Amino acid sequence: MKHLIAPSMLASDFGNLNAEVEMVNKSQADWFHLDVMDGVFVPNISFGIPIIKSIKKVANKPLDVHLMITDPDRYITKFKEVGADILTVHYEACNHLDRTIFTIKSQNMKAGVAINPHTSINLLEDVLGEVDLICIMSVNPGFGGQKFIERTYSKIEKLYKIKQKLNYDFLIQVDGGVDLNNTKKLVNVGADVLVAGSSVFKSENPLETIKKLKNT
Repeated sequence: MKHLIAPSMLASDFGNLNAEVEMVNKSQADWFHLDVMDGVFVPNISFGIPIIKSIKKVANKPLDVHLMITDPDRYITKFKEVGADILTVHYEACNHLDRTIFTIKSQNMKAGVAINPHTSINLLEDVLGEVDLICIMSVNPGFGGQKFIERTYSKIEKLYKIKQKLNYDFLIQVDGGVDLNNTKKLVNVGADVLVAGSSVFKSENPLETIKKLKNT
């Protein structure tokens, strides 16, 4: 399978949101990546349910919703209602992760689990057979435009080896600091989905940047 590209709408121009969504629609991107932050789990606040509902009306590609919030279980049904196709929660935010994954899948969404840079993939051992996606954060969550953390490569490689050994089929996603300089290496060590924000929306030609990210 060729790797997937999921532009992070957090880096887009919210004053021209419809135009930014249409750009992604026309591009070689595969998903829209939507970061939801509550100012508690991470030190920032981003868009919420109304914005996702608006994006869904225009988007013609799956919505990959990444919840950086405390107690995500309270909102699973809401995110389904506004159009989430993939719903990712943080390992660090869930007291009963297995139950949360089950609830997401019972709502006919793909279930993802994200881990912060300091969190070991070994802690995911008991849920790897249940999830559709593991999101490895390659920056500390909360703000766009951060520098890529180099030890992410070894985490992806380790997770990929476990996936192959146990014949699991979850996707490995990397989120944070992804650009044209590290795309090839990320794919080579096992990444399936690349989330790219600033490197896409701050570039001179986002359509061309997405094309290069997809075909590198």
